[in-house]
Amino acid sequence: MDRAAAIAPSLTVPGPGGLAATRGSVFNVQRYSIHDGPGIRTTVFLKKCSLTCLWCQNPESQQEAPELFFDADKCAGCGRCQSVCPEGAITMRDGRSWTDRSRCTGAGHCAEVCPQGARSLMGRYLSAGEVFREIAEDSIFYEQSGGGVTLSGGDPLAQPEFALALLRLCKQAGLHTTLDTCGYAAWPTVRQLLEHVDLVLFDLKHMDSNRHRQLTGVGNEPILRNVRKIHRELRRPLRIRFAVIPGHNDEIANVEATADFVAGELGRSVPVDLLPFHRFGEAKYQRLQRPDPLAGFVPPDPAQLAGIQAVFQSRGLSAHLGG
Repeated sequence: MDRAAAIAPSLTVPGPGGLAATRGSVFNVQRYSIHDGPGIRTTVFLKKCSLTCLWCQNPESQQEAPELFFDADKCAGCGRCQSVCPEGAITMRDGRSWTDRSRCTGAGHCAEVCPQGARSLMGRYLSAGEVFREIAEDSIFYEQSGGGVTLSGGDPLAQPEFALALLRLCKQAGLHTTLDTCGYAAWPTVRQLLEHVDLVLFDLKHMDSNRHRQLTGVGNEPILRNVRKIHRELRRPLRIRFAVIPGHNDEIANVEATADFVAGELGRSVPVDLLPFHRFGEAKYQRLQRPDPLAGFVPPDPAQLAGIQAVFQSRGLSAHLGG
Protein backbone atom coordinates (compact mmCIF):
# COMPACT_ATOMS: atom_id res chain seq x y z
CA MET A 1 0.00 0.00 0.00
CA ASP A 2 1.39 3.40 -0.95
CA ARG A 3 1.73 6.22 1.58
CA ALA A 4 -1.16 8.25 0.17
CA ALA A 5 -3.54 5.31 0.49
CA ALA A 6 -2.30 4.46 3.98
CA ILE A 7 -2.54 7.97 5.41
CA ALA A 8 -5.57 9.19 3.51
CA PRO A 9 -7.93 6.23 3.04
CA SER A 10 -10.88 8.61 2.56
CA LEU A 11 -9.39 10.09 -0.61
CA THR A 12 -9.49 8.24 -3.88
CA VAL A 13 -6.35 8.83 -5.90
CA PRO A 14 -7.45 9.18 -9.53
CA GLY A 15 -6.32 6.87 -12.29
CA PRO A 16 -4.11 7.97 -15.18
CA GLY A 17 -6.84 9.23 -17.52
CA GLY A 18 -9.29 12.12 -17.63
CA LEU A 19 -8.61 15.15 -15.46
CA ALA A 20 -5.63 13.44 -13.86
CA ALA A 21 -3.78 13.37 -17.19
CA THR A 22 -3.74 17.15 -17.60
CA ARG A 23 -0.16 18.34 -17.36
CA GLY A 24 1.33 21.56 -16.10
CA SER A 25 4.51 23.15 -14.79
CA VAL A 26 5.05 23.22 -11.01
CA PHE A 27 8.04 24.59 -9.12
CA ASN A 28 7.13 23.70 -5.55
CA VAL A 29 4.62 21.73 -3.53
CA GLN A 30 4.85 23.23 -0.05
CA ARG A 31 3.37 21.09 2.68
CA TYR A 32 2.25 22.22 6.12
CA SER A 33 1.63 25.77 4.91
CA ILE A 34 -0.18 28.07 7.37
CA HIS A 35 -0.16 31.43 5.58
CA ASP A 36 -2.08 30.68 2.38
CA GLY A 37 -5.59 30.21 3.69
CA PRO A 38 -7.29 28.66 6.72
CA GLY A 39 -5.84 25.75 8.65
CA ILE A 40 -2.93 23.57 7.58
CA ARG A 41 -2.61 23.50 3.82
CA THR A 42 -0.62 22.21 0.91
CA THR A 43 0.32 25.07 -1.41
CA VAL A 44 1.02 24.14 -5.02
CA PHE A 45 3.15 26.75 -6.77
CA LEU A 46 2.55 26.81 -10.52
CA LYS A 47 5.09 28.32 -12.89
CA LYS A 48 4.19 31.12 -15.33
CA CYS A 49 2.77 34.56 -14.63
CA SER A 50 1.28 37.27 -16.84
CA LEU A 51 2.93 39.99 -14.72
CA THR A 52 6.60 40.84 -14.24
CA CYS A 53 6.48 42.77 -10.97
CA LEU A 54 9.70 44.60 -10.13
CA TRP A 55 9.54 43.19 -6.61
CA CYS A 56 8.78 39.59 -7.57
CA GLN A 57 10.10 37.33 -4.81
CA ASN A 58 9.76 34.16 -6.92
CA PRO A 59 11.47 35.07 -10.21
CA GLU A 60 11.75 31.36 -10.99
CA SER A 61 7.95 31.35 -11.29
CA GLN A 62 7.61 33.87 -14.12
CA GLN A 63 8.28 31.50 -17.02
CA GLU A 64 6.51 28.19 -17.58
CA ALA A 65 9.52 26.15 -18.67
CA PRO A 66 11.90 24.62 -16.10
CA GLU A 67 14.87 26.88 -15.33
CA LEU A 68 18.35 26.27 -14.03
CA PHE A 69 19.36 27.42 -10.56
CA PHE A 70 23.13 27.75 -10.17
CA ASP A 71 24.95 28.32 -6.88
CA ALA A 72 28.45 29.38 -7.89
CA ASP A 73 29.80 29.01 -4.36
CA LYS A 74 29.12 25.27 -4.47
CA CYS A 75 30.69 24.64 -7.87
CA ALA A 76 33.85 22.53 -7.62
CA GLY A 77 34.72 22.89 -11.31
CA CYS A 78 34.64 19.14 -11.99
CA GLY A 79 33.20 19.59 -15.49
CA ARG A 80 30.62 16.81 -15.30
CA CYS A 81 27.85 19.25 -16.17
CA GLN A 82 29.68 20.31 -19.31
CA SER A 83 30.04 16.73 -20.51
CA VAL A 84 26.30 15.96 -20.34
CA CYS A 85 24.76 19.20 -21.61
CA PRO A 86 22.95 18.31 -24.87
CA GLU A 87 22.97 21.93 -26.07
CA GLY A 88 26.65 22.61 -25.40
CA ALA A 89 25.55 25.55 -23.23
CA ILE A 90 28.13 24.96 -20.47
CA THR A 91 31.78 25.98 -20.52
CA MET A 92 34.43 26.25 -17.81
CA ARG A 93 35.64 29.70 -16.76
CA ASP A 94 38.15 30.38 -13.99
CA GLY A 95 37.66 26.93 -12.51
CA ARG A 96 33.87 27.07 -12.43
CA SER A 97 31.14 26.18 -14.85
CA TRP A 98 29.34 28.88 -16.78
CA THR A 99 26.02 28.53 -18.64
CA ASP A 100 24.94 30.32 -21.78
CA ARG A 101 21.31 30.90 -20.80
CA SER A 102 20.32 31.60 -24.39
CA ARG A 103 21.18 28.00 -25.27
CA CYS A 104 19.97 26.28 -22.10
CA THR A 105 16.71 24.36 -22.62
CA GLY A 106 16.25 23.27 -19.02
CA ALA A 107 16.81 19.58 -19.74
CA GLY A 108 18.28 19.17 -16.25
CA HIS A 109 21.03 16.64 -17.05
CA CYS A 110 23.63 18.94 -15.50
CA ALA A 111 21.71 19.05 -12.23
CA GLU A 112 21.46 15.25 -12.16
CA VAL A 113 25.23 14.75 -12.32
CA CYS A 114 26.41 17.69 -10.17
CA PRO A 115 28.05 16.09 -7.09
CA GLN A 116 28.05 19.34 -5.09
CA GLY A 117 24.42 20.31 -5.66
CA ALA A 118 25.51 23.55 -7.32
CA ARG A 119 22.94 23.00 -10.07
CA SER A 120 19.23 22.34 -9.64
CA LEU A 121 16.23 22.57 -11.89
CA MET A 122 13.37 24.82 -10.83
CA GLY A 123 10.15 23.48 -12.23
CA ARG A 124 8.92 20.14 -13.51
CA TYR A 125 6.05 19.09 -15.71
CA LEU A 126 3.62 16.94 -13.77
CA SER A 127 0.16 15.56 -14.32
CA ALA A 128 -2.71 16.74 -12.14
CA GLY A 129 -2.94 13.19 -10.84
CA GLU A 130 0.70 13.19 -9.74
CA VAL A 131 0.21 16.47 -7.86
CA PHE A 132 -2.99 15.20 -6.27
CA ARG A 133 -1.17 12.15 -4.94
CA GLU A 134 1.14 14.48 -3.00
CA ILE A 135 -1.84 16.47 -1.78
CA ALA A 136 -3.63 13.33 -0.62
CA GLU A 137 -0.77 12.32 1.66
CA ASP A 138 -1.60 15.14 4.08
CA SER A 139 -5.41 14.97 4.06
CA ILE A 140 -5.48 14.03 7.74
CA PHE A 141 -4.01 17.45 8.57
CA TYR A 142 -6.64 19.21 6.48
CA GLU A 143 -9.41 17.36 8.29
CA GLN A 144 -8.05 18.14 11.74
CA SER A 145 -7.26 21.82 11.11
CA GLY A 146 -9.92 22.92 8.64
CA GLY A 147 -7.25 23.32 6.00
CA GLY A 148 -6.98 22.29 2.38
CA VAL A 149 -5.18 23.12 -0.85
CA THR A 150 -4.00 26.46 -2.21
CA LEU A 151 -2.93 27.10 -5.79
CA SER A 152 -0.34 29.87 -6.02
CA GLY A 153 2.54 30.77 -8.29
CA GLY A 154 3.49 32.47 -10.51
CA ASP A 155 -0.21 32.72 -11.10
CA PRO A 156 -2.58 29.77 -11.57
CA LEU A 157 -4.60 31.81 -14.08
CA ALA A 158 -1.62 31.60 -16.45
CA GLN A 159 -2.06 27.79 -16.62
CA PRO A 160 -5.87 27.64 -16.56
CA GLU A 161 -6.41 24.09 -17.87
CA PHE A 162 -3.97 22.60 -15.39
CA ALA A 163 -5.28 24.72 -12.51
CA LEU A 164 -8.85 23.73 -13.36
CA ALA A 165 -7.98 20.03 -13.37
CA LEU A 166 -6.28 20.30 -9.97
CA LEU A 167 -9.17 22.26 -8.47
CA ARG A 168 -11.76 19.81 -9.79
CA LEU A 169 -9.85 16.84 -8.39
CA CYS A 170 -9.61 18.56 -5.01
CA LYS A 171 -13.30 19.44 -4.92
CA GLN A 172 -14.28 15.92 -5.95
CA ALA A 173 -12.32 14.77 -2.88
CA GLY A 174 -14.17 17.27 -0.65
CA LEU A 175 -11.11 19.46 0.01
CA HIS A 176 -11.23 23.18 0.76
CA THR A 177 -9.62 25.11 -2.11
CA THR A 178 -7.98 28.54 -2.23
CA LEU A 179 -6.76 30.46 -5.26
CA ASP A 180 -3.92 32.98 -4.81
CA THR A 181 -3.95 35.26 -7.85
CA CYS A 182 -3.23 38.67 -9.31
CA GLY A 183 -6.46 38.36 -11.27
CA TYR A 184 -5.05 39.11 -14.72
CA ALA A 185 -7.04 36.94 -17.17
CA ALA A 186 -10.17 36.98 -19.29
CA TRP A 187 -13.31 36.82 -17.16
CA PRO A 188 -14.56 33.49 -18.59
CA THR A 189 -11.30 31.87 -17.47
CA VAL A 190 -11.59 33.36 -13.99
CA ARG A 191 -15.23 32.38 -13.66
CA GLN A 192 -14.63 28.79 -14.74
CA LEU A 193 -11.86 28.26 -12.20
CA LEU A 194 -13.74 29.95 -9.37
CA GLU A 195 -16.61 27.51 -9.69
CA HIS A 196 -14.27 25.14 -7.83
CA VAL A 197 -12.73 27.64 -5.37
CA ASP A 198 -13.79 28.32 -1.75
CA LEU A 199 -11.55 31.33 -1.03
CA VAL A 200 -9.72 33.87 -3.21
CA LEU A 201 -6.51 35.62 -2.11
CA PHE A 202 -6.41 38.56 -4.50
CA ASP A 203 -3.38 40.82 -5.03
CA LEU A 204 -3.75 44.54 -5.65
CA LYS A 205 -0.53 46.22 -6.82
CA HIS A 206 -1.35 49.83 -7.73
CA MET A 207 -4.55 51.74 -8.42
CA ASP A 208 -3.18 53.93 -11.23
CA SER A 209 -3.14 51.88 -14.43
CA ASN A 210 -0.17 53.66 -16.01
CA ARG A 211 1.92 53.22 -12.87
CA HIS A 212 0.70 49.62 -12.62
CA ARG A 213 2.00 49.01 -16.13
CA GLN A 214 5.39 50.49 -15.23
CA LEU A 215 5.67 48.26 -12.18
CA THR A 216 4.20 45.00 -13.49
CA GLY A 217 4.18 45.15 -17.27
CA VAL A 218 0.38 45.32 -17.63
CA GLY A 219 -2.44 47.74 -16.89
CA ASN A 220 -4.83 47.10 -14.02
CA GLU A 221 -8.22 47.44 -15.79
CA PRO A 222 -8.94 43.69 -16.16
CA ILE A 223 -7.68 43.07 -12.63
CA LEU A 224 -10.04 45.57 -11.04
CA ARG A 225 -12.90 44.44 -13.27
CA ASN A 226 -12.37 40.81 -12.26
CA VAL A 227 -12.19 41.42 -8.53
CA ARG A 228 -15.45 43.37 -8.70
CA LYS A 229 -17.12 40.48 -10.52
CA ILE A 230 -15.73 37.92 -8.08
CA HIS A 231 -17.31 39.84 -5.24
CA ARG A 232 -20.56 40.99 -6.83
CA GLU A 233 -21.47 38.18 -9.21
CA LEU A 234 -19.84 35.06 -7.77
CA ARG A 235 -19.88 36.23 -4.16
CA ARG A 236 -16.76 34.26 -3.39
CA PRO A 237 -15.04 34.94 -0.06
CA LEU A 238 -12.12 37.30 -0.66
CA ARG A 239 -8.97 38.40 1.09
CA ILE A 240 -7.13 41.31 -0.48
CA ARG A 241 -3.33 41.25 -0.40
CA PHE A 242 -1.37 44.46 -0.76
CA ALA A 243 2.42 44.20 -0.98
CA VAL A 244 4.03 47.33 0.50
CA ILE A 245 6.95 48.36 -1.72
CA PRO A 246 8.63 51.59 -0.54
CA GLY A 247 9.03 54.12 -3.33
CA HIS A 248 6.83 52.16 -5.71
CA ASN A 249 3.30 51.79 -4.34
CA ASP A 250 3.43 53.13 -0.78
CA GLU A 251 2.69 56.78 -1.58
CA ILE A 252 -0.24 58.03 0.48
CA ALA A 253 -2.40 58.71 -2.60
CA ASN A 254 -2.15 55.10 -3.73
CA VAL A 255 -2.64 53.67 -0.25
CA GLU A 256 -5.77 55.78 0.21
CA ALA A 257 -7.04 54.90 -3.28
CA THR A 258 -6.53 51.18 -2.57
CA ALA A 259 -8.32 51.40 0.77
CA ASP A 260 -11.17 53.38 -0.81
CA PHE A 261 -11.51 50.82 -3.59
CA VAL A 262 -11.71 47.88 -1.20
CA ALA A 263 -14.15 49.60 1.17
CA GLY A 264 -16.30 51.12 -1.57
CA GLU A 265 -16.27 48.47 -4.31
CA LEU A 266 -15.85 45.26 -2.32
CA GLY A 267 -17.15 46.12 1.13
CA ARG A 268 -15.80 46.57 4.61
CA SER A 269 -16.24 42.87 5.39
CA VAL A 270 -13.35 42.01 3.04
CA PRO A 271 -10.11 41.69 5.06
CA VAL A 272 -6.79 43.09 3.86
CA ASP A 273 -3.35 41.57 4.37
CA LEU A 274 -0.46 44.05 4.20
CA LEU A 275 2.65 42.23 3.00
CA PRO A 276 5.93 44.13 3.53
CA PHE A 277 8.59 43.74 0.88
CA HIS A 278 11.46 41.47 1.88
CA ARG A 279 14.79 40.58 0.29
CA PHE A 280 14.41 36.80 0.20
CA GLY A 281 14.31 36.87 -3.60
CA GLU A 282 17.82 38.29 -4.04
CA ALA A 283 19.53 34.90 -3.88
CA LYS A 284 17.08 33.52 -6.43
CA TYR A 285 17.97 36.19 -8.97
CA GLN A 286 21.64 35.37 -8.42
CA ARG A 287 21.03 31.66 -9.01
CA LEU A 288 19.08 32.43 -12.15
CA GLN A 289 22.01 34.66 -13.17
CA ARG A 290 19.51 37.44 -13.77
CA PRO A 291 19.71 41.05 -12.48
CA ASP A 292 17.50 41.84 -9.49
CA PRO A 293 15.51 45.04 -10.22
CA LEU A 294 15.40 45.87 -6.49
CA ALA A 295 18.78 44.57 -5.34
CA GLY A 296 19.74 46.08 -2.00
CA PHE A 297 16.30 47.59 -1.57
CA VAL A 298 15.34 48.43 2.02
CA PRO A 299 12.08 46.89 3.35
CA PRO A 300 9.49 49.20 4.95
CA ASP A 301 10.01 50.01 8.63
CA PRO A 302 7.40 49.19 11.32
CA ALA A 303 6.29 52.81 11.70
CA GLN A 304 5.50 53.09 7.99
CA LEU A 305 3.58 49.82 8.03
CA ALA A 306 1.59 50.97 11.05
CA GLY A 307 0.69 54.18 9.21
CA ILE A 308 -0.50 52.26 6.14
CA GLN A 309 -2.48 49.90 8.34
CA ALA A 310 -4.15 52.90 9.98
CA VAL A 311 -5.27 54.20 6.56
CA PHE A 312 -7.08 50.95 5.81
CA GLN A 313 -8.55 50.78 9.29
CA SER A 314 -9.82 54.35 8.99
CA ARG A 315 -12.06 53.09 6.17
CA GLY A 316 -13.58 50.48 8.48
CA LEU A 317 -11.49 47.66 7.06
CA SER A 318 -9.83 44.82 8.95
CA ALA A 319 -6.18 45.19 7.95
CA HIS A 320 -3.49 42.77 9.11
CA LEU A 321 0.28 42.86 8.84
CA GLY A 322 1.44 39.72 7.07
CA GLY A 323 -0.71 37.02 5.55
